Amino acid sequence: MDISLSMVAREASQSLSPGLNGFPRAPPPKAAKKHKKAVLFFEVEILDAKTREKLCFLDKVEPQATIAEIKNLFTKTHPQWYPARQSLRLDPKGKSLKDEDVLQKLPVGTTATLYFRDLGAQISWVTVFLTEYAGPLFIYLLFYFRVPFIYGHKYDFTSSRHSVVHLACICHSFHYVKRLLETLFVHRFSHGTMPLRNIFKNCTYYWGFAAWMAYYINHPLYTPPTYGAQQVKLALAIFVICQLGNFSIHMALRDLRPAGSKTRKIPYPTKNPFTWLFLLVSCPNYTYEVGSWIGFAIMTQCLPVALFSLVGFTQMTIWAKGKHRSYLKEFRDYPPLRMPIVPFLL
Repeated sequence: MDISLSMVAREASQSLSPGLNGFPRAPPPKAAKKHKKAVLFFEVEILDAKTREKLCFLDKVEPQATIAEIKNLFTKTHPQWYPARQSLRLDPKGKSLKDEDVLQKLPVGTTATLYFRDLGAQISWVTVFLTEYAGPLFIYLLFYFRVPFIYGHKYDFTSSRHSVVHLACICHSFHYVKRLLETLFVHRFSHGTMPLRNIFKNCTYYWGFAAWMAYYINHPLYTPPTYGAQQVKLALAIFVICQLGNFSIHMALRDLRPAGSKTRKIPYPTKNPFTWLFLLVSCPNYTYEVGSWIGFAIMTQCLPVALFSLVGFTQMTIWAKGKHRSYLKEFRDYPPLRMPIVPFLL
């Protein structure tokens, strides 16, 4: 009993013992209780954009969730619609939301309604590019080596006596080998996939034109260009310069976007003179591409090549105008002198 009383007395004396200023020491402060902030979760309702049928209701979605994460949650209830097939939008007829868009930054309340559209079966851009570029390379060589059943048994595996035919094969093969290597090692795609149906459309275009032009250029009755060697040399110079320019632009565009990102920046000329075309057009890679085929058409003096160049120019003009509009919309300081594809004109 005496021991316990002495301990109590000792504690009391310590609590009342004077501090440095002579006053009794204050008791130690009690640790303040930490109050957890209440997290405001979102509710996401996903409707079919056509029928307005409710497809999914997601509860307790974090405000920082991205559209990509919402797509993954949606896939768990509808496995047949993997993320690449999904287009989520705020309006049934509006634009698709970007995967990096954050839920709480969208113009929606705590109960968000998104509309879903099925983009159809998807295929990677790399697969499409490799397929559509490998085809022309292989098809052209079949006609160049004059395999049986193309020009008749008399000409099976014979060789043309015109040097321009062999030069054309080298240029055509170089172009598509370059494209294949760029697809594997240079290009960085902002979108990982495209609709599966596009591979059939693209292959029909590239493979069909390759067979058509190869048939006439490698035909036993083919005649060389009207102005002979001078015309061929001029055309070869155009082709080589444009191929170098196209590659230079692709490398410049690659350096603008870090690997694995979707960052968009204004492309500017570099120390490489071939990139100076950025001063005048938004898509110089298309300008150089069209120039390459114009050079090839002059070299071979072949109508199918000229038509292929015209169709390609028309399509690339549409793409260039679209990209040009996107640049103007996204960047207020975009250079005003640039045209989409043809300097000062188009």
